[in-house]
Amino acid sequence: MPDGEVSNTDNPGEVSHSFLSNVKPLLFLVGIFFMNFLARIILSPLMPTVEKDLKIGHAEAGSLFFLISFGYCLGLLISSFVSSRLKHRTTILLSSLGVGLTLILAGVSRELWWIRSILFLMGVAAGFYLPSGIATLTGLVNPRHWGKAIAIHELAPNLGFIFAPLLTEALLGWRSWQGILMVIGIASFVMGGVFLLRGEGGDFPGEAPNWGMVRNISQEPSLWMMMIFFSLGIGSSFGVYSMMPLYLVSERGMERSWANTLIGLSRVLTLATAFVAGWLTDRLGVKRTLKMVFLLSGLAIALFGIVPGSWVIWIIFLQPILTTSFFPPAFAALTRISSPHFKNVAISLTAPVGFIIGGGAVTAGLGVMGEAGLFSLGFILYGGLLLIGAGLVRYLKFTNDHG
Repeated sequence: MPDGEVSNTDNPGEVSHSFLSNVKPLLFLVGIFFMNFLARIILSPLMPTVEKDLKIGHAEAGSLFFLISFGYCLGLLISSFVSSRLKHRTTILLSSLGVGLTLILAGVSRELWWIRSILFLMGVAAGFYLPSGIATLTGLVNPRHWGKAIAIHELAPNLGFIFAPLLTEALLGWRSWQGILMVIGIASFVMGGVFLLRGEGGDFPGEAPNWGMVRNISQEPSLWMMMIFFSLGIGSSFGVYSMMPLYLVSERGMERSWANTLIGLSRVLTLATAFVAGWLTDRLGVKRTLKMVFLLSGLAIALFGIVPGSWVIWIIFLQPILTTSFFPPAFAALTRISSPHFKNVAISLTAPVGFIIGGGAVTAGLGVMGEAGLFSLGFILYGGLLLIGAGLVRYLKFTNDHG
């Protein structure tokens, strides 16, 4: 294994023991991850407008998210090969620039087939980031602070969930939906340049998977468990969020601007819950935190399809607080189910399944049910799956069991 990776993961004494000293370099990763995530979810608040402009239905709208998730899955799968040759730092930069370029291309496209192709490629570029980002993060921070560091890293998607609908409503008055894609693409380019000049960490190569390594890791039952958990967790946040504006507009009769405003404001409190989830992970242990998150998230999503009238507004605010708490304990668990040398490989094997199912299949499935007039039932059934996930947590095992 490369010397850089050994020193950053196996010897905690070689990284700073002061958590505060690591906050600044972590914020550069947060910036990159924010643009990466915003690029992948911006179509959600734009979708009512996109449907009208492209003359597509709910099922076709869901398929666009599936293409992004499928590309993201492929990017995650090949990211370890890229980082083993270019180092994690260069891989992060490549992801940021690739996302920017593809969004700009999508912004000048008018044909649906071309937009679909570009969105798939954008997903591939976005997928390069996460394994290298997590490897860089855990290389910078002492293992006893990983829960809190991952919570800071999770500020990025939480901010993305907030800004996507609010940015949409702010810009749609003077830019088309494709113009908004171009604005985000340019911003991703700028963020990549900032990271190149001021960012820290990641100056070591990843471990490219080989059949022996994959065979050894795949023999860990907990890896397969984490694939299930990531599918459920990503579906509860990304999948539900992606179709929520369409559900509120088409099924609940809300105006698009009001729905997007509510969704954006509902995510403000998630900035705090990410830290609470990180603290709980360090305090209570991974298993207890995951079980609690699945149980409460499942109930909230099921209620989203059940509660009548204006009661849905309460669920709009409650559901994201619970579902965004999944990622700090989930990533902490993923770093503990195999050898520290191969955590970027474990992420590259696990996260793709989670995103293709949770971010792609769940989103497309909700779209199909919406097309059939069963939007509410889709949310109820998915909430039930999360309750089943809560019962499966007890079977999760770690290489060095920290609970």
